[in-house]
Amino acid sequence: MVGRCQARGSGALTAGYHDLDALAARCSSGTASLMTPSLSPDVDLPAGVDTALLDALEALGVIWWIKDAEGRYLRLSRSGHALFGLAPDTARGLSDADLLPHVRAADQGARAAAGRALRAEHQLEIGGLRRDLDAVRVALPSRADGGRALLGLWLDTGPQRERSAELRAALTQLEQQQLANEALRAEVEGRGTREPASRLVQGDQFDDFLRREIDLSLREHREFAVVCVVVDPPSAGAPLRDPARSERVRLALGQLLRSNTRAMDAPCRIDEERFAVLLSGVGLATAHARMEGLRRQCATQLVPVDGEALRFTVSMGVASFPHTAQTQAGLLQAAEAALVQARERGGNRVALASIAFGAQAPA
Repeated sequence: MVGRCQARGSGALTAGYHDLDALAARCSSGTASLMTPSLSPDVDLPAGVDTALLDALEALGVIWWIKDAEGRYLRLSRSGHALFGLAPDTARGLSDADLLPHVRAADQGARAAAGRALRAEHQLEIGGLRRDLDAVRVALPSRADGGRALLGLWLDTGPQRERSAELRAALTQLEQQQLANEALRAEVEGRGTREPASRLVQGDQFDDFLRREIDLSLREHREFAVVCVVVDPPSAGAPLRDPARSERVRLALGQLLRSNTRAMDAPCRIDEERFAVLLSGVGLATAHARMEGLRRQCATQLVPVDGEALRFTVSMGVASFPHTAQTQAGLLQAAEAALVQARERGGNRVALASIAFGAQAPA
């Protein structure tokens, strides 16, 4: 029935059922005082097995079994019977020689582990289909005759891996569609003062925008804000980003900046790493609220790259004219200083530039 079986070292279990070790330990430490309708009453379970927990495992799709000291099956869950193509309640008395001859060594290792849960991975071919099983085995308390029954849990990770493969394929397709859309957008709208890839104001044009906004604010006695933005480094444990992936993240940030600003605003890519936004007619408090919303949006954004979904966070520094600074250079310096504070405080935050009380705006 089984064409081949390969045992491998321990590895990560499928999300949602990652702690089979703890489940096995719980089973081995419970009592057999409960008997549920799904468990046949004609065979008593070995002492130490909580039958209610076994029913719960069955509901979660975890295959469980119990073998005696000679390796014969005492109990096998309904899903286990289905896995081997057995009629219900027919596994009792069968041995590994009948079903899984290649995993007997793993059973023997679990018995020798004196109650410790042992984890392994098995690749089985059953009925012409490949099965990827995460397995945990633990020896149950010794019986009066000195024999030790064995409790095992199996989780079929094949469906999860298939879904992961489908997700990677979908992400790859989405990435290709985004690249095609960006190329079309660059062809149609990427002329003049806009950066083609993300439709942002080009760095050498930002000073002109800022100079005109200062003149307008002085004439009309209104305020505006400038925001400096950078992408934070990957968090601990996150995949490292090569230059190509980092650029894809920055392009995604540029698109978010463009979609979250008005026609009168000027989102800009200053250089390879830094971005800036001029928010026309907006005070410091309003600018902070809008950028805080953008920060949260960045933290939930998925960037599909090579079949993977990357995440990123940003740090921002906000300054306003004329309350924070009254000159173009001073305004940019104040926004940069606030950005440095945001990064020093761990990133993924919006920091406000300090206001010099008592300072007078130029007439």
